[in-house]
Amino acid sequence: MLEKFRIKNEDTVHVEPELLKATVSSIFHKLGVNSEDSELGADVLVSADLRGVDSHGVSNQLRSYVKGYQEGRINPTPNWEIIRESPSTATIDCDGGLGIILTPKAMDLAIQKAKTTGVGMITMRNSRHLGMAAYHAMRALKFDLIGLCMSATATPLVLPTFGQEARLGTNPISIAIPAGNQQPFVLDMATSSIAANKIQLARRLGIDLSGGWIAEANGNPIMDRTPAPEIGVGPSGTGYPPVLLPLGSTRDMGSQKGYGLGCMVEILCAILSGGGFSLMGSRDHYKHMVAAYDIEAFTPLNEFKETMDEFLVSLKSSKPAEGQPRVMVPGQPEFEEEAKRLSQGIPLHVEVVTWFKTICDELDVECMVQDE
Repeated sequence: MLEKFRIKNEDTVHVEPELLKATVSSIFHKLGVNSEDSELGADVLVSADLRGVDSHGVSNQLRSYVKGYQEGRINPTPNWEIIRESPSTATIDCDGGLGIILTPKAMDLAIQKAKTTGVGMITMRNSRHLGMAAYHAMRALKFDLIGLCMSATATPLVLPTFGQEARLGTNPISIAIPAGNQQPFVLDMATSSIAANKIQLARRLGIDLSGGWIAEANGNPIMDRTPAPEIGVGPSGTGYPPVLLPLGSTRDMGSQKGYGLGCMVEILCAILSGGGFSLMGSRDHYKHMVAAYDIEAFTPLNEFKETMDEFLVSLKSSKPAEGQPRVMVPGQPEFEEEAKRLSQGIPLHVEVVTWFKTICDELDVECMVQDE
C-alpha cells in the first residue's frame, strides 16, 4: 500500500479480523447467501484487508455488494453450471453470482484438472466482481501449484492509448508462485495506472491523486496532482465514471503496454468465455479466468523451489537505490502487512465503522465492528 493511502491515526479504528469476518458473514447470510458461501465471501474480503489491499476489502467492496444484492443485480443463490469442458479446461456460466464466492470454486476445479493433466484453465462468464484477484491465485499455493487469475471488469473505465473514450476495465492480473524457504511470489496488479477503488479511498482520506492516474474529459492525461473526483463525476465535472489511464500513463512512458495487457485480459476472460467483451454487456457482467499449473509436469518441484529461493534472495539482497531502505519482491509488502494486522488488528476508517453499524441495524444482524 502506498503510504498516502494509510488512514490517519485520529481516523483509525482497529478491528479484530475474526470479529470483522463474522460480521461480514452475517451480512451476506442475511442477504440470502447460504452459510458456507457467506463464510467464503467474508474470508475473501477480510483477506484483502489483512494484506493491506484496502481498496478491495470491506471498506469499499462490501457496501457495493450489499447494494447489488438488495437491488437484485447479484444473485444470492446462483445455479452456476459448466457449459463447456475438456480434461484441462472448462467454461462456467455463473448465473449472476458474486465472483468472490464463485471464483474460488472455479480455481478448485482448475487445481483438480492441473493435478490430472498438468494445466487447468477455467473461464467464467455472467459473473459479478471477484474482489482481490490474488486471493484466487494464491488458492493454488497450498497444493504447490502456480495459480493465475484475471478479470475483465464490467465497467469501461480505462482509456486506450491516444483514446478519449474508456473502452477497458481495470482488468487485473494476479499470479502466485510457490517457493521453498522464501515466501511465495505473489503479483497482483491492475492494468490501469491505478485501481478504480483507490479513487474512493483517496476521497475518504482527503488526499490528491498523483499525476498520470486519470485523464481530462478530452482524454488528455492529467500529469499534475489533482483532487480525487467523485465516483460518477469526471474531472471536468461531467461523465461517469472518471476515466483512468492505462498502466504507463502516456505513450512516452509506455502506456501501450498497459493498454495491451488490458486487451489481453479482455480476450482471455471475456471473449474466450463466450461472454463478449465488456462494452457488449451490462456493467454488472464480469468475466474471469483462473488457471493452475502443476510444477511437477514441467520440472522437479524441489529443484523449482530451490531455484525460486535463490532468485528471490538475489532480488531482495540487491543494492537499493540511494535513499531507499531495501529492494522487495512482489507479495512481500502484503505478507509483512498481514503479519502486522494479525497482531494489531485491521485499521478501518471511522466512516466505515459508522457504515457497519448502520447496515447491521438495517439488516438486524449483530455488529461486532465497534469503536475502540
